[in-house]
Amino acid sequence: MLNPRATKDDLTAKARIRNAAMDLFAQYGDSRVSLRAVAAEAGVTLGLVQHHFKTKDGLRDATDQLVVDYFAQAVASIPPTGTHAEVASARDEAVRNMLHANPAVVNYIRRSLLEPSETRIHLLDAVVELTRSEVAGLRAAGLASIDKPESDQIVAVLLRQFGELLLAPMLDAVWERVSPGNATRPRLSITVKD
Repeated sequence: MLNPRATKDDLTAKARIRNAAMDLFAQYGDSRVSLRAVAAEAGVTLGLVQHHFKTKDGLRDATDQLVVDYFAQAVASIPPTGTHAEVASARDEAVRNMLHANPAVVNYIRRSLLEPSETRIHLLDAVVELTRSEVAGLRAAGLASIDKPESDQIVAVLLRQFGELLLAPMLDAVWERVSPGNATRPRLSITVKD
């Protein structure tokens, strides 16, 4: 799978700025990070950040798009062949692996979804649209049920993928309290039922 941060284009200052922003926003939250801090982290001037992204909103939009690209590439890495359940399971696993390999993406998403504001809703909208597109493609290819409403399928996919992401820290904390020192904790699985 290609890494959206490390493509040929990521040799540019613009990509270094965007990557630095994602790392800082993931660690501290975007409200606590200035454009000047992003510039320092990326090793560029504040003027260059403003040249490429204009405002903090422009930088957040670019960072949101990077996160969506991570999801899109993870899902696209799984060919749409097999049964409905096999394709869904393989895509969920690809997303899980991508998230495991990219802690900054995980922290960025957690902050975006758990600290929502009017300016942060863009990421959720973008991920919903990506999921809607993928579900529609699977339905058209006969790889997803057309008996259920598309909206139910979109919600199920997002809850399976984000539910684990958002609840894993709680599971880790609880597991440490009930079974200290035991490295094998149960795996979290989210299921949506009618």
